[in-house]
Amino acid sequence: MSPPLTPLARALLSIVMLGSILCAGGGAWLLAKRREQRKAWLLLVMALVLLGNVLVWTL
Repeated sequence: MSPPLTPLARALLSIVMLGSILCAGGGAWLLAKRREQRKAWLLLVMALVLLGNVLVWTL
């Protein structure tokens, strides 16, 4: 069992989650507008990576 997260760690995880949500939204918006498809997919992949990092740190 891992020790509980410090307040700073919890704040950083919250910021990373907000970044993940914004990246997913930006990628979806770029795909919907049919602009810069490559950057849109990269943003979506980055959102998944950030989400995976948060899951690893919290489990």
